[in-house]
Amino acid sequence: MALKLHELKPAPGSVHRAKRKGRGIGSGNGKTAGRGNKGQKAHGQVRLGFEGGQTPLYRRLPLRKGFKNRFRKEFAIINIGQLNDLPENTEITPDFLISERIIKDMKDGLKILGDGDLTKPLVVRAHRFSKSAEEKIKTAGGTVEVI
Repeated sequence: MALKLHELKPAPGSVHRAKRKGRGIGSGNGKTAGRGNKGQKAHGQVRLGFEGGQTPLYRRLPLRKGFKNRFRKEFAIINIGQLNDLPENTEITPDFLISERIIKDMKDGLKILGDGDLTKPLVVRAHRFSKSAEEKIKTAGGTVEVI
């Protein structure tokens, strides 16, 4: 049986009547209407974050500028020049680079950048390549494969 839009209602016991404040002593919320006796909070409105004249929390903390993307991917980075030391026609994968201790940690993937020169043909498998790195690998006679 499907639930229809006009049949929706809150869970039993979840909706309460509003407190009627300042409606006589017998209500339990009469006279001061739950605000206590005298003072700024009883007489007028106190703005949000006000701490009685003490420097408020939002001014005590240092400013943090900008925005930090929580979903950002961080790649392990390696330059073409570092691959030049490896033997010809080597199959370069993230696992191979970790075993050779060229990179320490995989992070969210491996990215090959184009700094340096490549003179040997290599088979390179990585998650991302810069355009210059891709060109340099191909001109050296190697192949590029995106994992």
